[in-house]
Amino acid sequence: MTKRGPESLSMLAGTVSAIGASACCALPLVLVSLGVGGAWVSQLRALERFFPVFVACAVGAFGFGFYRLYIRRCEPDAACAVPKTQRRQRVAFWAALILATGLIAFPYLYG
Repeated sequence: MTKRGPESLSMLAGTVSAIGASACCALPLVLVSLGVGGAWVSQLRALERFFPVFVACAVGAFGFGFYRLYIRRCEPDAACAVPKTQRRQRVAFWAALILATGLIAFPYLYG
């Protein structure tokens, strides 16, 4: 099994934090749309007070990922020095960032 780099872990952390930030609003809507219901779904609204914490974690994680992908220079023998790998990481970073931005903005757009 290959070891994940800090760039991949920061993208994962940012996306998970964005999902946590939207759990109060988007997650119940998605669950009801999928037919999953119950009284416990309404309890997800309690996560709304943690929204700023999740957003701060997402911003920090994506900031660290941006630093690792664009500002910090990669060592010549590292996997990130290969242009194809670097391009793939950057595409994944921007895709995860767009997804996370949509999830974070969801309560403001549809709330």
